[in-house]
Amino acid sequence: MPEFYPSIGEAVGAAMKHNIRLAHGNETPGLDKPLQVRHLPHPSSDPYSLPGMIARLAETATPNEVAGIIEEVNGALVGALPQLTELVAAAADWTRVRLTFDDPNHNPTFETWTRLAAAHGMLLDVQEQLEIAEDGIAACPAELTDPRHHEMVNVLRTRELLSDVLGAGPVASPPPAADGNAEANRQRAARTSSPKAAAQRPASPAGSDAVPSTPPPRAPRTR
Repeated sequence: MPEFYPSIGEAVGAAMKHNIRLAHGNETPGLDKPLQVRHLPHPSSDPYSLPGMIARLAETATPNEVAGIIEEVNGALVGALPQLTELVAAAADWTRVRLTFDDPNHNPTFETWTRLAAAHGMLLDVQEQLEIAEDGIAACPAELTDPRHHEMVNVLRTRELLSDVLGAGPVASPPPAADGNAEANRQRAARTSSPKAAAQRPASPAGSDAVPSTPPPRAPRTR
């Protein structure tokens, strides 16, 4: 069986399908194609992939680090969200050139185009909301608040990375860069803010005066 899956649910589902294929002599009822599973890299192999950014976005991350991650996702040139928006737009344009309006009472292709166009508009709205939220994140307090306040708002995340379920190590460190490189400093700060990295760090000796680190400045936003 393959080793890497985007979530534990998909890993279990793939295992069940694999067992069904074995039971039916490699012929799964209702499936015309052989089972294919994507091999996804571990988050530590690419801190700028979506799994890598999710792994970096821990509760102990600083506001500047979280704002930087949102900026990476929403960046106009290489951000994952603008690329997804263009992908949906391309799918809508693909449907557009297959439209016919000969039958006013039955046009499933136009209904499909309408759904894709609506999804495209929603993604554009998400980009706008994230641009506003990015500045708000940077202004959030760095310290965790009293847990009694957290119970007033529901948790939104519903999926875990497979590496989280299996208890893999923290995000790997990229090669150290020269002092003054804000981007490299921000990456190092994001890694050290991981809950797993914090658990692995030794406790400070008693009586030592710890100097809090100052978050590195964020790079200029590209729009």
